[in-house]
Amino acid sequence: MILKSCGVQLGLFQGLFSCNNHLLRLKSVDMMGTSTRSSTNRKPNESMRLVLTTFAGILFGFFIGISYPTLTTKLNVSSNLLPSIDVSSIEDEYESGNARSFMKNNSSASSKYQLLNDTLKIWIPSNPRGAERLPPAIIEAESDFYLRRLWGQPSEDLTSKPKYLVTFTVGYDQKHNIDAAVKKFSGNFTILLFHYDGRTTEWDEFEWSKQAIHVSVRKQTKWWYAKRFLHPDIVAPYDYIFMWDEDLGVEHFNAEEYLRLVRKHGLEISQPGLEPNNGLTWQMTKRRGDREVHKETEEKPGWCSDPHLPPCAAFVEIMAPVFSRDAWRCVWHMIQNDLVHGWGLDFALRKCVEPAHDKIGVVDSQWIIHQSIPSLGNQGESTSGQAPWQGVRERCRKEWTMFQSRMASAENAYYKAVGIDLFNSTNP
Repeated sequence: MILKSCGVQLGLFQGLFSCNNHLLRLKSVDMMGTSTRSSTNRKPNESMRLVLTTFAGILFGFFIGISYPTLTTKLNVSSNLLPSIDVSSIEDEYESGNARSFMKNNSSASSKYQLLNDTLKIWIPSNPRGAERLPPAIIEAESDFYLRRLWGQPSEDLTSKPKYLVTFTVGYDQKHNIDAAVKKFSGNFTILLFHYDGRTTEWDEFEWSKQAIHVSVRKQTKWWYAKRFLHPDIVAPYDYIFMWDEDLGVEHFNAEEYLRLVRKHGLEISQPGLEPNNGLTWQMTKRRGDREVHKETEEKPGWCSDPHLPPCAAFVEIMAPVFSRDAWRCVWHMIQNDLVHGWGLDFALRKCVEPAHDKIGVVDSQWIIHQSIPSLGNQGESTSGQAPWQGVRERCRKEWTMFQSRMASAENAYYKAVGIDLFNSTNP
């Protein structure tokens, strides 16, 4: 039997001590009497007295023990020594006491805290990826290239916010050409220079350079820079993004007038017309002197499978493209990380606007001259007896083939996934 009572334990100890003390006295008497007398020769009345005394001591100790306050100590007592006792009342008293109340209240408080914690957790799937745990009002999903002060109130940093962005990929040798080009862009433009030769501080001889953004990484192309520094969420504040080479003559160009014509004719992707007989590759980008804008042309026989497809329409070159904000968001995702020259992009730009033959065009009345200076080509390395520019040109051609192959594979995979048979389709 298990008794949850320190008092019972103490009472039993007292009873047992009384019995043991009596036994000691008996032994003492025996020793003082005949020492050789065996316990088997004891008188019957002495044995009976010993048993009765022991039992009386146990009962006495038990009744003393149960009179003490109940505690949590447990004592195992053999059932053949003690009579069966109902201690359920003792257990009920304990279990219905303060300990149970505390545990119950503590568990309730913990559950309430967990419920409150779960309720206050934020998870909004429509937030930008990775920001689902944030309250929407704190999220800044977009940024810009606006320069800010290190002091004062943030709300007072900007006296104006440029609406457009123009980027040039430059080497210091073309500083005068770039200086002339930058002056064709008003204060509504943020100027961003990508330096492929590592020279940046020298540009501070021009006053405008002190307010421009300079990014310097050696021997890279504008499409490498664009993929890494012109994410759509970074350039989102700008209505239009100009991505120009460094070897463009701009004597007959005005940026504000150019954008007026772009809006007038609904162009999402465009470029200025190129002066005839100066760096021309495609008829589509050749300037026409009798109109503001053109959106289609005639090419050499067999070059255009459809009059609405490149290079007869829906086509601009990659030397001086201009993108609307929405068009650039699509084009940026199409740029391949490892294909740095951008060859082949011009034929694929049509996939980012609809209808492409109406949204892509050339602005004739604001035209430029392509000077065809192979400055970036000279950043290559001479291998196998080839000049540096030859290795760069070979890489360009390889990238064009690779891009075409990737685009074709990606489209085929998509059409197959949605159950479209390209061989029996009449879609271009």
